[in-house]
Amino acid sequence: MTGPDDDGNAGDGNAGDHGDQAAMAAEWAALAGDGRAAAAPEDDLAARRAPAKADHAGNDGGNAEHEPQDSVLNQDEIDSLLGVEERPGTASQSGVLALANTNSVAYERLPMLEIVFDRLVRILTTSLRNFTSENVDVSIENITSLRFGDYLNAVPLPAMISVFRAVEWDNHGLLTVDSAMIYSIVDVLLGGRRGTAPMRVEGRHYTTIEQHLVTRLVNLVLHDFGIAFAPICEVGFAFERLETNPRFAAIARPGNAAVVFKLRVDMEERGGCIDVLLPYATLEPVRDLLLQGFMGERFGRDSIWEGHLAQEIMGTDVELEAVLDEQVVALRDALNLEVGTVLDLNASADSEVVVRSGHVAMFKGFIGRTGDHLAVRVDRRARDEEKGHG
Repeated sequence: MTGPDDDGNAGDGNAGDHGDQAAMAAEWAALAGDGRAAAAPEDDLAARRAPAKADHAGNDGGNAEHEPQDSVLNQDEIDSLLGVEERPGTASQSGVLALANTNSVAYERLPMLEIVFDRLVRILTTSLRNFTSENVDVSIENITSLRFGDYLNAVPLPAMISVFRAVEWDNHGLLTVDSAMIYSIVDVLLGGRRGTAPMRVEGRHYTTIEQHLVTRLVNLVLHDFGIAFAPICEVGFAFERLETNPRFAAIARPGNAAVVFKLRVDMEERGGCIDVLLPYATLEPVRDLLLQGFMGERFGRDSIWEGHLAQEIMGTDVELEAVLDEQVVALRDALNLEVGTVLDLNASADSEVVVRSGHVAMFKGFIGRTGDHLAVRVDRRARDEEKGHG
């Protein structure tokens, strides 16, 4: 069947193209297993194209089914024909899932902790030079915050993971010595030649001698770590155990946040890395101190405002009362008091008088007279007397 198009040409070729697209859509529907007839995709496609065909309906003379299909299917139309649900990774789906599944951790910076590790680098450089009798250079490679589980999964094996305890904080941390540092320290301490890289034997467990030498290195680092913390707070780091399997070094939940400092140790042509991991839960007892921007910073205090507030307080009016005597009576006797009732006070002209502001005793003195007014001569402060008894 042929019919003229808008240009007056025969539409046999266009009709054939239309039949090929319908056949291709039917084949996709069969592959998707949606059970629809072969003509169903063609009907869906015709429904989608209905607005576009409205302008040509009057020119065709009612032969809209022979309209050429010149446009190419986009991805949304293909997904609709195949019955595919919304693709993963789209904007509507990636928001919450990306936030829940993210591995990055953004936590507050601890400026004073960075200063502590700067001090550790200086102290440890001197200690390692004395320990190895080599020219040692220690530097901070990077400082990162991440989840504890992500760190354990990323530890390059083989390695030795030392579990230590912060005694005063009653919590734990990790100190990881990588394979290069282990072989370097063993080679140096056992008399290896300078300028030669240590020989590595992969695929074997660390020997008792290697573990013992690394334990000495760990104790040295922990001792210097405690010295680096001394200006901020007194804390001691005690070595507990040495692990080669990261699963046995779990000191926190996998989702807990931790801060990791990677130290780079270079000994001429030898060296390696030492990682110090401290969970944020471990640092919580000294969090306020570590948030300081400089040593001795006082949070929540302003000397100018303190002086202004003290000046205003000293100019405040307060009401004072001089207490001659206090008595404890029964409620029955207090209710029986009438106008004209006389109360006998256990006070004389030489009795001591307490001057109070509200319920706070301020001064003590003796009663007297000045002209036509009764007066109290202040003898001492009540607080000074309390301190003397204390």
